[in-house]
Amino acid sequence: MDPTTDNAGNTGDASRARASLEALRAEIAKAVVGQDPAVTGLVVALLCRGHVLLEGVPGVAKTLLVRSLAAALELDTKRVQFTPDLMPSDVTGSLVYDTRSAEFSFQPGPVFTNLLLADEINRTPPKTQSSLLEAMEERQVTVDGKPRPLPEPFLVAATQNPVEYEGTYPLPEAQLDRFLLKLTIPLPSRQDEIDVLTRHASGFDPRDLHAAGVRPVAGPAELEAARVAVAKTHVHPEITAYVVDICRATRESPSLTLGVSPRGATALLATSRAWAWLTGRDYVTPDDVKALALPTLRHRVQLRPEAEMEGVTADSVINAILAHVPVPR
Repeated sequence: MDPTTDNAGNTGDASRARASLEALRAEIAKAVVGQDPAVTGLVVALLCRGHVLLEGVPGVAKTLLVRSLAAALELDTKRVQFTPDLMPSDVTGSLVYDTRSAEFSFQPGPVFTNLLLADEINRTPPKTQSSLLEAMEERQVTVDGKPRPLPEPFLVAATQNPVEYEGTYPLPEAQLDRFLLKLTIPLPSRQDEIDVLTRHASGFDPRDLHAAGVRPVAGPAELEAARVAVAKTHVHPEITAYVVDICRATRESPSLTLGVSPRGATALLATSRAWAWLTGRDYVTPDDVKALALPTLRHRVQLRPEAEMEGVTADSVINAILAHVPVPR
C-alpha cells in the first residue's frame, strides 16, 4: 500500500471522527440543557480511556447525561445505585450453581457494559468501592481466579453528592487518583431552568430518549479513529516541562498536604492532547493544559485543614499555581 494514500486515509478517518464527536453536543442537547463542559469532559475521558467522577447535587441530570451520551454513541450502558448493603459481587458478577448441569457458571454483573453509571459511589463501604478498582485499571474482572475482559470501550462515570456527608464513605486518595477527571455539575442558570421546565411542559420524558430525538451520531469505530489521531498529537518538550512544573508546584504548595502524583501529570498531558485534537489542532498549547488542569487535578490534591477552614478550595489553589508557573513561549 502507498504510505501517502494510507496517511490520507487516516487523516480522513480522523476528520470524520472529529466531526462525529462534535455533533455529540447538539445531539445530547436534545435531552440535557446547558451541560456542554460535562459533555466535553466525558468525550475527553473516552478518548483517553479514562473514568469520570461527576459531582453535583441531586436533580442536575447526571444520570440523564450519561444515558444520553450512550444513546448518541450507540453504546451499552448500565446503572448501579450504590448503597450501604451493596456487595462487590453485585457489581462484578458471581458464580451461580446450575442444578441441571451440576456446575458453576459465571453470571456477569452490571460492570460488563460500555458506560457504567456508579450512582452515589460514596454511599457504599470501601470493600464494594474497591471492587471497581480492577475494572477501572485493568479493564477486567477476576472471579474464581479467572480474568474476564470487559467490553471496549469501557468508562465508569461515578456520581457523588457534594453536600451530604452523613452515612457516606469518602473515596480514598488511591481510588480518586484512578479517575481521569472530576467534573462538577452546576445548578442551571435561570434561562436554562426555564428551558428545562418548558420541555417538560411540552411532554418531554427523560426516560424515553428516542422520543426526545436522540440518535446515534458516532460509535466505537469513530472513537477508535479519534484515539489513534489523539496519540499522534504533537507535544513539544517545553509543554511537557510545563505540565511537570504545574504538578510539582502542587507538591510545594503550603495550602496542600498532598500534591499531584506522576500519574496525575501523565493524566494532564493525556487530557490536554485530547482537547487539542478536539479543537482541531495536531499540537498542544499551554492554553490546552490550562483548560484541562482543574478537572484533571482538583481531585488529586488534598487541602490542609487550616486552609480549608479559611475557605481555600482545591480549584483556587490550582488557579493560583497556573497564574504563577511560567508559561512557555
